[in-house]
Amino acid sequence: MDRRSFLRTLSVGLIGARYVDPTNLFASSPEESTILSIVRGDDVTLATTKALEPLGGMSSFVSRGDVVIVKPNIGWDRTPEQAANTNPHVVATLVRLAYDSGAKKVKVFDNTCNTARRCYKRSGIEEAARGAGADVFLVEERKFKTVDLGGEVLKEWLVYKDALEADKIINVPTLKHHTLARLTISMKNLMGLIGGARNLLHQKLDNSIVDLATFFKPTLTVLDAIRILTANGPQGGNLADVKIGNTIAASRDQVAIDAFGASLFGMTPDDFPHIREAHARGLGEKDLTKVKTIEQSLS
Repeated sequence: MDRRSFLRTLSVGLIGARYVDPTNLFASSPEESTILSIVRGDDVTLATTKALEPLGGMSSFVSRGDVVIVKPNIGWDRTPEQAANTNPHVVATLVRLAYDSGAKKVKVFDNTCNTARRCYKRSGIEEAARGAGADVFLVEERKFKTVDLGGEVLKEWLVYKDALEADKIINVPTLKHHTLARLTISMKNLMGLIGGARNLLHQKLDNSIVDLATFFKPTLTVLDAIRILTANGPQGGNLADVKIGNTIAASRDQVAIDAFGASLFGMTPDDFPHIREAHARGLGEKDLTKVKTIEQSLS
């Protein structure tokens, strides 16, 4: 069962609740799903906005009345300069664009690795997202629900209730080094929507990541490569490990986003078992020569 199937079951079972049309949750044509939009420039807000334009703008993803999750990486007690979390300006821009497109509510949260209150504050995401009108909150154990993910590795697992009930999920990872996975890009960022003993996923990390990507199927993925943590990830801390990338990439295709992220480290998609596996399961295109890439520069 993927998230669409879960919501279909949920919408049928909730008599008297607001109807959720599951056919519109992840609507996109095959042609649309293979567009990769890349913008380079140091104006983070403008770059983020411009990255969505070749995809039809935020209104192609968010409809009036939608409850939207903008899911950044807020996992670490680090400042924006240390590049362990998603750039707060990217998050705030996506929140504003979602509201401009008619969203009823935009939620921003993450199941953090370090102490949540410190992560939210020090990352700058809490202040930026709230300033843009988002509902920013800490996760609560009582709101995790056991769900049949139907994965190859992940069967039943704890998923956060808000992630299950949202109309749209916008995944907003930051690109960085990861000691175990080599890189953490978009699909791994979805681990912040689940609970339980997440360290157990590391035993079969690649398949677990793809199971999550299959279940959640984000409506849109926006990659933050403004500042890139090149070593000692995922937590980092040393500014010497950070390089300026000044790049935003956006796509409906989370596999293409991860393939592009790998290329910024001089690696290929086939260097990453999770990208190969996601492609094999039909989640997206790993061969960037088969992806319609639209590049813009702000300078």
